[in-house]
Amino acid sequence: MRYLVAMIFLSVSATTLAQGKQLHDANCMQCHASLTDGKANSLYTRDKRGVKSLEGLNKRVANCAIAAGVNWTPDQQKQVVEYLNSEFYKF
Repeated sequence: MRYLVAMIFLSVSATTLAQGKQLHDANCMQCHASLTDGKANSLYTRDKRGVKSLEGLNKRVANCAIAAGVNWTPDQQKQVVEYLNSEFYKF
């Protein structure tokens, strides 16, 4: 039973991360690429990145969504945060 619960959790997490990546790529990459000479993900990996905590990442994603005119649901915003944290930040 524990194995089944773990498998369900992992599949939900994988789905959440995939959905977060899809939302991120569709709504964030163009703007980020314009700021970084086409290297959009370098915003997340640069030495002097501004996000220092999970709370800060949540705020940054919310502010960027507003600036981009994206009308994400709270669940969609959470998916993007979880994707970015898993892929780049690791808080």
